[in-house]
Amino acid sequence: MATRVEEIKSDADERMGKSVEVLQNTFGRLRTGRANPSLLDGIQVPYYGTPTPLNQVATINVEDARTLAISPWEKSLIPEIEKAILKSDIGITPSASSDLVRVPLPALTEENRRDLAKQAKHEAEHARVAIRNIRRDAIHDLRELGKEKEIAEDDEHRAEGDLQKLTDKRISEVEKILASKEADLMEI
Repeated sequence: MATRVEEIKSDADERMGKSVEVLQNTFGRLRTGRANPSLLDGIQVPYYGTPTPLNQVATINVEDARTLAISPWEKSLIPEIEKAILKSDIGITPSASSDLVRVPLPALTEENRRDLAKQAKHEAEHARVAIRNIRRDAIHDLRELGKEKEIAEDDEHRAEGDLQKLTDKRISEVEKILASKEADLMEI
């Protein structure tokens, strides 16, 4: 009986943790004023007819604070990489040379910073909603156990309290990550 309760809490904790991880990965792709290779994570390049992640066909390095350098393993990929970056929704224009593609990141304007901060808040809200939905599902499972008399009413209430504490902890993590990203975005 108690092990089933622990399974429900453990599963909820794991799923909430994954929601926080997804938020961190999403924030990694959110452009700030500094060059970061994770900015290009979502870009796919046609490689022998198969869409392949950019980081699997090239080395991505930070050249300076505002420039990424992409060195493809095959020079024939340079035009494909350039096209893929132009087609992506990151709003950056690459410049290609004979052996690499440079991605200069323009300085963010105040308006861009506000838009990106708004997008960050939106993504954080998605994470909060996901965490609350996980809590709701776990509480539903606990109540089912209670209805079937597999756990005592006191144990059910105690477990619900534990789930609420877990939810509060994970939402607090989301808030810290959001505050950090907003500070990073608004930094000049």
